[in-house]
Order: sequence, then C-alpha cells, then structure tokens
Amino acid sequence: MNNYSNKPHQKRSPQKGIEIIKYGFLIGLLFIIAGCSSQPSTPKTPPPTSPPRTTEPEQPTKFLNDTPTAWDTGQPTSTTPTTETLDEASRATPAPLYPAAFPDPQSYAWQTVLSGLNSPVGLANAADGSGRLFIIEQSGLIRIWVEGSLLGTPFLDIQNRIGSQASEQGLLGLAFHPNYADNGYFFVNYTDMDGNTAISRFQVSGQDPNRADPGSETVLLTISQPYENHNGGMLAFGSDGYLYIGTGDGGSGGDPQNNAQSLDTLLGKMLRIDIDQEEGYAVPADNPLPEHPYAEIWAYGLRNPWRFSFDALTGDLYIGDVGQSEWEEIDYLPHDASGGINFGWNYYEGSHPFQGSHPADQTFTEPVAEYGHDLGCSVTGGVVYRGQELPEWQGIYFYGDFCTGNLWGLFQTAAGEWNSLLLYQNLAMTTSFGEDEAGEVYLLDYAGSLLKFQEIK
Repeated sequence: MNNYSNKPHQKRSPQKGIEIIKYGFLIGLLFIIAGCSSQPSTPKTPPPTSPPRTTEPEQPTKFLNDTPTAWDTGQPTSTTPTTETLDEASRATPAPLYPAAFPDPQSYAWQTVLSGLNSPVGLANAADGSGRLFIIEQSGLIRIWVEGSLLGTPFLDIQNRIGSQASEQGLLGLAFHPNYADNGYFFVNYTDMDGNTAISRFQVSGQDPNRADPGSETVLLTISQPYENHNGGMLAFGSDGYLYIGTGDGGSGGDPQNNAQSLDTLLGKMLRIDIDQEEGYAVPADNPLPEHPYAEIWAYGLRNPWRFSFDALTGDLYIGDVGQSEWEEIDYLPHDASGGINFGWNYYEGSHPFQGSHPADQTFTEPVAEYGHDLGCSVTGGVVYRGQELPEWQGIYFYGDFCTGNLWGLFQTAAGEWNSLLLYQNLAMTTSFGEDEAGEVYLLDYAGSLLKFQEIK
C-alpha cells in the first residue's frame, strides 16, 4: 500500500483556527530554489483521506480509441516532440500561427505596473469580462488588481488553513471554472496545516463579486506529501473542459521513493479530472487507465512541474519542470495528444541521463527546450503570447528562471523546429506568468511586483 498519495474515498473538512507563520524575505529567496536541492527533507506523516471520487457511468475498460498507450506498449501515444523537430501531421494549427523569428527584445520591456505585494506566486483571470487580474499571495490571500488599482480587501483569505512553514508550501495555484461568469466556482491548490496538498473548490459571494465566500470550500482531493518540497502547485483548465493538476515527486532529492515513475501514486504526475459533478469529481473516460486505482493520472515522469499552461489559441500544453542539479526543462504536448506520456524523471533530467537504467521497452518524451545551471537553477514555466498589442510576438512562449532572473522566448516554426532565445537577464525572481482577458502577458516578481510585457515608446 502506498502511503504517500491517497485515493480519495471519504470526506474531509477544511482546517481552521491556526495562524500561519509569516515569511521573511530571505526565506522567500529559498522558494522554488529548494526544489533544486538534492538534500533530503524530513519525512511527514500521511494525511487523512480525501472525499469521494465518482466514476463516469459505463466507462470503457479499454484505452482511448481501443488502442494501447505508452503504459502498456512503451510507445508514445502521439508524435513525440523532441528538441529539434515535431512531425507535421501532429500539428493541427495553421502555419501562419508560427513565428518566423524573434522580434528585437531591446524594443520591448517588462514594466512594473504594481508593487507592494507580499510574496506573489500566481496570477489568473476569470474570463468574465470584468478585466480583473487575481494575484495569489503565498500566505493564503488572493488579491484583485483592476483598472490599475489593487483592491484593499482580498478576494479570498484562507490564511488560517494554509501550512506555509517551508519555502515551497502555501497557497500555490488558482483556476477559474470555464463557466465562472455563471456559476462563480474557482479552484485552488494549497498545502494544508499538515503540509499536504489540498485541491479545493470555492464560490464567489452572492453579495459582492469582489469577495469569495471562504465558507464555501469543498475539498475535492488531498495528496500526501512525504517531504516539504516538490509540491507542484499549478492547476488549469484545458480546452477539453477538464481540470489539470501538476504534482511534484514528493520531495527530498533524486526522487528516493521513485514516485515519478510509479503508477501507484499521484506524485510526480499531471492529473486530469472532471469537476462538473454534484459531489466530488469524476475520472474522464478517456484518461489512460480509467479503471486504475489512480486513474486521475494523465502523464507522469515529472519532478516538480511548478508552472504549466495551455496555449489559449491552440490548446497545446507547456510544462516548466524544475530540475535537480544540472538541467531545467520545458516539456510540451500538442492539444490532441493522448494520455500516458512519460517525461522521464528520474531516469532523465531534461534530455540527460540522471540515474538508473530505464526499461528497454519504455519510451520517454524529451523536453523541447532546456538550459543548464550555468544560466539558472529553477525554471518557471510561462505562457504563449496571444494578445493584440504586440502582434509580432504572436505564438512565442515566455519562460524564466527564478534564481538568475533570466527570461527566454521559445517557439516552433512552421517547419516543426523549436527555437529558444535568451531575451532578458537579471529581470526578476519570476514565480509565475499570467495573461489578462485580452491575452497580454504579465509576470510576478517574488519581491512583490507585477510586471507587464510592453513595447518601449
């Protein structure tokens, strides 16, 4: 029996009444950087179990389209992206969406539009026409920035439920329901008072659209965290309407429990669930192993996918997976990829062997971009630019490094080649990227600022 990642089967109530420990700036510097450490952390006690998970009725027992996936054949389920090429047939996006070259970065800048935040780690919009940006503060607050002003009252305050004693814990992720304008539901990812991951649903207040109801929490899923680091934290809705959740390998260094490669734990994975249920959630019928005890798994072999995103136009998935000791990587799946992809950790760090000999019949999907620790130590996955103000940047994916402040651009050409370029240096302690409703791109500096990518005029 695995004690590190629980199958959901009973209800769990939110924990209240305990004040969190406030972070100092120096502790903040350890955020995410600790994810690169090879030093083991103190093991923890597994948490209570999670609420019920339902299974959609009359689910098929075979894989999607009745064809095997990588989990039973060792072969990729779709054309495998590499660091050089991607087969033309695997791309459904018209060629004009692909850039031909990078614009001159010296004509553009990341300009501060807000300061005074407290350890900001996440950014989202509600796609409800309000123009608001919602900023996650690690201690347990969600703040609203609208029309150039930061509202004084938080949208959500759950500081008394957040376990944030360690640098990679806290309130870490936020995603708004695709029909948020109608139902007011949003979802968060946080570490609870026991340091374990909680995926919860909240609802906006019926009286004030700028206030959520903290008493509306429904905990959908809890995941044991054996160590304090590598909690992942990101969650986002794909174009298929399902909620995707990135989980780290559980921590310590080198994945000592082999969680990332094991299908008997939710750690080190990309999870995919259907949250449109009256109670709990359901496993989509086309998940790779719908009858498996851990059927939430969509992809595996990840170390610490701190930030991932879907291209707002194509639906393609980009994952920034924090490395161990030498390499940081960006992973990619086209929008039509089937589940079951193995990204290789801990056999590989990036495209480079890390430890052990992998099974001869197993196939891994290599990153489309990577950089060594001479350029940084903790990748922050970003977003693809799909705004209107800077059309020359259309289709370019931004990603950065928390430690050095370096920031790169990445794009795939119409010919299928991946090009990456270091655009800016010493920019910020980038914890997250985000988009407003118009597709304009922002980043968060852990020191307390929100920056927007703009043309220099």
